Amino acid sequence: MKKTSFIKFTNKGIYCVPGKFYIDPWRPVDLAVISHGHGDHARWGMKKYLCHHYTKPVLKHRIGEDIEIQSLEYAEEININGVKVSFFPAGHIVGSAQIRMEWKGYVIVFSGDYKVDDDGISTPFELVKCNEFITESTFGLPIYNWLKPEDYSEKMRTWAENNRENGKTSVFVGYSLGKAQRIMKSVEGQGRIFVHSSIAKLNDAIESVGIDLPKYETVNFFENYKETKGEIVIVPPALLDSNVIKKIPDRATAICSGWMQVRGSRRWRSADAGFAISDHADWTGLLNTVKATEAEKVFVTHGQTAVFAKYLNEIGINAVELQTIFGDEETGEKEILEEKNDTE
Repeated sequence: MKKTSFIKFTNKGIYCVPGKFYIDPWRPVDLAVISHGHGDHARWGMKKYLCHHYTKPVLKHRIGEDIEIQSLEYAEEININGVKVSFFPAGHIVGSAQIRMEWKGYVIVFSGDYKVDDDGISTPFELVKCNEFITESTFGLPIYNWLKPEDYSEKMRTWAENNRENGKTSVFVGYSLGKAQRIMKSVEGQGRIFVHSSIAKLNDAIESVGIDLPKYETVNFFENYKETKGEIVIVPPALLDSNVIKKIPDRATAICSGWMQVRGSRRWRSADAGFAISDHADWTGLLNTVKATEAEKVFVTHGQTAVFAKYLNEIGINAVELQTIFGDEETGEKEILEEKNDTE
């Protein structure tokens, strides 16, 4: 007897029918299994949350200390109404997880957002073979091919050193959860690192589970901002063109986002530099991962869904495009709105 899928796609998100739970739902449900802490995957209003141990303090910080939440280690298995559920590293940010579901011997993996290169902070991506694979496709176009982490780090350090020699403060702009911590790691040792309070609060959550981050200080734009001269400052995108950032003396500003590979001059005209750093897999990473899962069917969501699904079908992989009500934290508008909530 042929085994078939046991998930369905609803107006609340992906639903595991026998397990009676949702994966990264965007509307309130009884049980939400969460891949990671970014706002397009972890929403307010769920009766109960299930996530990886590293994500638990992040959800409490971003959603509320009083939420009901259970957490697991990677590869630890839990049985939910007969469905075996476990988390495996997605490499996206600290605590990010692929969600493996097995029912009657049939395996479905929801990738969440993932990155295949080790960034030195997140638990490295681990491939999970399955019958069905739900993949993101944020950068699912052939034009997106990232440098290795050590290569972009060298470019960022060189830029910061040149700024220091010219008496300038290096201001890096990156998303508070994930990107900011990678920037810190990349420029560690290049001088004092100052971060905005929204980043510092998430750093506290990350460090509370034993993750070591580079040494940093919190910049106060009413008190110690003058101390940042010639040093390194990391701020969220919501502050890019704000009056607050203009207080930083003799600044040079760099945007850190995968979109910088093609959109730098058009989208961020006020920036002095752009670094194509992404917490998502590039075209090659996506394609190699989908092939390696050996999935019989692939669902494509979050990003360049139509293009990536079409290409997979052309090379003989059965793929279906999915739509969500969200984009991705690197696409801009949602990122800035959410960062404003964190910075206000």
